[in-house]
Amino acid sequence: NEGTTSLEVGFLIAMGVGVLIGLMNAWFVTRMKIPSFLVTLGMQLGVLGMALYVTDGFPQRTWVANRTIMKIIVGEIYIGSFRIYASLLWFIGFVLVLHYVLTQAKWGNWIQASGGNPSAARARGVRVARTKVALFVLSATMAAFAGITSSIRVRAANPNSGRGYELEVIAMVVIGGTLLSGGRGTIIGTVLGVLILRIMRNGIVMVGVPGLAYNIFIGAIILIMMSAHSYIARRLHSGE
Repeated sequence: NEGTTSLEVGFLIAMGVGVLIGLMNAWFVTRMKIPSFLVTLGMQLGVLGMALYVTDGFPQRTWVANRTIMKIIVGEIYIGSFRIYASLLWFIGFVLVLHYVLTQAKWGNWIQASGGNPSAARARGVRVARTKVALFVLSATMAAFAGITSSIRVRAANPNSGRGYELEVIAMVVIGGTLLSGGRGTIIGTVLGVLILRIMRNGIVMVGVPGLAYNIFIGAIILIMMSAHSYIARRLHSGE
């Protein structure tokens, strides 16, 4: 609650919890050999249940406005009469850095190899387990930062924030060319998938499709794109 500690300390605690969740996910996947989809789904339900229990299911007002860290994360930047939100700059920065790592750095090759063929990657000296641990921690940390950004913007911690986005996220990465089985995908493609799906969503609303039918559309996109990926993979394999 407000006044318990400073926003800066709360930020560090939230990021630390994100790292801990990432490590727990990585342990279940790398040590217990549980499929990552099931692990992350179970962890999501557990963390959501804990958040609902602690807050009694109600948004919690946690801080006051005009704090320095708030301006750094979600503040407004004016270039002449043009306004840019700091959160957009953070997003662009993360995209550029992660795109460089995935396409230009050695670790990016390890990521692609670990997802595509772990056995072959190990044979070539790739530390598959460590790579997966780092990715789970990175993913959880980015999720924590996104949650902090959302909470600071609305000045409240809402335990129901982000619920129902799972299907949209899957659809976005699939549209962007990422294989859910691993081994292929790009950061820029995922960003394009986000933009395309958002444009489609707005278009659906504008043409008068009921909002409750939106999930039907998302499910159809996932099935169609996965079928297309499977077809292309079979054609490439047969061509070899």
